[in-house]
Amino acid sequence: MTDAKPNADIATLPFEDALKQLEAIVARLERGDVALEESIDIYTRGEALKARCDALLKQAEARIEKITLSTGGKPTGAAPLDVES
Repeated sequence: MTDAKPNADIATLPFEDALKQLEAIVARLERGDVALEESIDIYTRGEALKARCDALLKQAEARIEKITLSTGGKPTGAAPLDVES
């Protein structure tokens, strides 16, 4: 292994790829047939993948807007989505 960060590629993964890799890691760990050292390595990668997915979801949430309508039902613009209501 080189001195480069082993999980550096995660920073560029699209959400779907990161999630797919994370699901594969969870499945391997749940089977319980992975050596201890490898378990530690893939768990660490899983944590990095989870953080990437969380960050991408937060970015997407920040970009989601709801369309505002006039009293006549015509679109007038957009407003930030209020996920609490």
